[in-house]
Amino acid sequence: MLSIETQEENGHTILLLKGEVDASNSVILDEAITKVVADGSNSILVDGEGLEYISSAGLGVFMSYLEDFQEKKIDLKIYSLSERVYEVFKILGLDQLMRIYPNKKTALES
Repeated sequence: MLSIETQEENGHTILLLKGEVDASNSVILDEAITKVVADGSNSILVDGEGLEYISSAGLGVFMSYLEDFQEKKIDLKIYSLSERVYEVFKILGLDQLMRIYPNKKTALES
């Protein structure tokens, strides 16, 4: 099960993820990101503190936006991942392609 809450803070859109992202619900994450981009956000922060698990389908959602966001100058930052979830990003080398921060404060300051 996945729930996503959206917040606005100082010109940033924050997506708070809770639960698990897998093949059965990765479309929910995709729709949430698509909506904030359509709403004109150019700074998206993903709060992963409540993210318990992410599958390759979930990672694929983030990867599918990398090139497009670079071209459109949309800033995507992920923060507060558990060690277990961060390891999945790291094993696949996504920690080299995406900006991942230990907490919200460092994500906002970067």
